[in-house]
Amino acid sequence: MNEMMNKKPLGRTGLYVTPVGFGVLTVGKTQLNYSVSEGAALLRYALDSGFNFLDTAQYYETYPYIREALKGLPFDPVISSKCLGSSYEDMKEAVEEARISLNRDVIDIFLLHEMGGREDFQERQGAWEYLLEAKAKGLVKAVGVSAHDVQAVEIAAGMEELDVVFPLINYRGLGIRNGNGFGTKEQMAEAIRKASDNGKGVFAMKAFGGGNLAVDYKTALDYVRYLPGVDSIMVGFGYRHEIDRIIEYMEDRLDPDYRPDVSKKRMFICQGDCMGCGACMKRCSSKAIFWNQNGLADIDPNLCVTCGYCAPVCPERAIIML
Repeated sequence: MNEMMNKKPLGRTGLYVTPVGFGVLTVGKTQLNYSVSEGAALLRYALDSGFNFLDTAQYYETYPYIREALKGLPFDPVISSKCLGSSYEDMKEAVEEARISLNRDVIDIFLLHEMGGREDFQERQGAWEYLLEAKAKGLVKAVGVSAHDVQAVEIAAGMEELDVVFPLINYRGLGIRNGNGFGTKEQMAEAIRKASDNGKGVFAMKAFGGGNLAVDYKTALDYVRYLPGVDSIMVGFGYRHEIDRIIEYMEDRLDPDYRPDVSKKRMFICQGDCMGCGACMKRCSSKAIFWNQNGLADIDPNLCVTCGYCAPVCPERAIIML
């Protein structure tokens, strides 16, 4: 039997999800920039292969891909979306946009996108208030937070009304924050365990560290797959063969020495995440990183040697490999 069909409960939400989900950000305009038909075809390939869990967000602008992929699908996948906004109205508009754009009366999971520590959560109380209201009205089934910050996951673990946590975790600890500084994988793993012990559903992001750990394919996946408390791993796919490989991995059919070919991939700085701190620029010995016209870091592909040394120093995990 296809292991991808072996769904697991997502905490106490009543939702059952495949052990790997499809992070839809990759197909959108900020990354691979597929046409709607191309991106939808890739999503549909994953859904037809056994996936039932999709993650998106308001700012990804990928709802059209999902809506197209769902046409004629004989089941309803679990869809998670999220909003970066702070106010009640911000979140209300985001939930309504998702319901209309996805042609679904109910969104399975809706999250505060990239919640920081306690101060950030206080500033976003209006958005959280609406999420609870939307859940009470039956417009969403489960509510929670996505977070790169250990403190945010610790806060979420103790919130009785919160259902789901979507934390960043990988075996190298790339991109993990803890307040105003860097966090460790051990700190995040403990926060995840606490959240799970308290009945929260946990699905993890960035197992491959934004693609920077993809060459250590099995090591990276094993670490998150067997981490106590993790119900599902959300992975961004760009090609059918990547979907095929992860199914082989989940069914223990993958060659243990498998290492994906990353020779044609390139380093990429997500402009929506870059804060212009310059840490990557200082780290790049190839002088491939420059300030673009928007005052943000960018990479010259003609100078980049794809060493990946810039990614670990980015405090916002904005540097990925595509």
